[in-house]
Amino acid sequence: MKNPLLLVFPGNEALARALQAQFPARLENLVLHRFPDGESLVTLPAIEPGADVLVVCSLDQPDSKLAPLLFAADTARELGAGRVLLVAPYLAYMRQDRRFHDGEAITSRTFAAVISRHFDSLVTVDPHLHRYHDLAEIYTIPARAVSSAPAIAAWVHREVHKPLLIGPDEESAQWVEAIARLEGLPHTVLFKTRHDDFNVEVSLPDAGRWAGHTPVLVDDIISSAHTMIAAIGSLAKCGFAAPVCVGVHGLFAGPALAELKAAGAARIVTCNCVPHDSNAIDVMPALAAALPALLP
Repeated sequence: MKNPLLLVFPGNEALARALQAQFPARLENLVLHRFPDGESLVTLPAIEPGADVLVVCSLDQPDSKLAPLLFAADTARELGAGRVLLVAPYLAYMRQDRRFHDGEAITSRTFAAVISRHFDSLVTVDPHLHRYHDLAEIYTIPARAVSSAPAIAAWVHREVHKPLLIGPDEESAQWVEAIARLEGLPHTVLFKTRHDDFNVEVSLPDAGRWAGHTPVLVDDIISSAHTMIAAIGSLAKCGFAAPVCVGVHGLFAGPALAELKAAGAARIVTCNCVPHDSNAIDVMPALAAALPALLP
């Protein structure tokens, strides 16, 4: 790779500095101006001809970021960049992976097509792969998904006394098991019945087996937090202590964080994929380790 440049989208400065600590590169801020009519103007720093440009932008709240992101990618090429890589620790529009109702857009495919047209490669952390088994099913550029499991497992092993990892629903079973296996931690999964977008019923089989353990609820995305809140209530009914709540991507939509605290979470911790005060688990070393393969 030739003199890589980390081009930092506003709001991503902390995670870019953490990445730079693991992947030496020049770090420069992208300047974003929003006009009164809602349009955007991006201004880039000088780019050495042929340099690899890594645009660092976690894609929470993606609609407000997408247009400036595409402007930045195209402008970087116009200014002489050799390759333009998107470093998006959180990758948006992965959950709409099928048409659930007539007429709905399958936004994951459209979003992937747009990103693939403007960037040469992509790296992210734990994208929501449910019906897709690999990013290559929808992205036509080299796309690498990095796992947060080692960092989460190490943090839980170090910070939590006698932990019991708990997945909030059956869908999380394989993922939670992979985290637990790394440090030899016990684990189980709650069974979830979703009545609608805001009502979720959760139960824990064989709860008595885990008496004396500290419950650690782990999920890939904390958005509305309704699933975790329901899980906390279920654990309380089973006699568990207040749980530690761990999320890879802390989106915390609306009052989610306050409601999660009010529900009785002992501690709320996230990976530094989406900048937030709860960031305590550093996944930038794993992300940095993936970059050389995308920029040989």
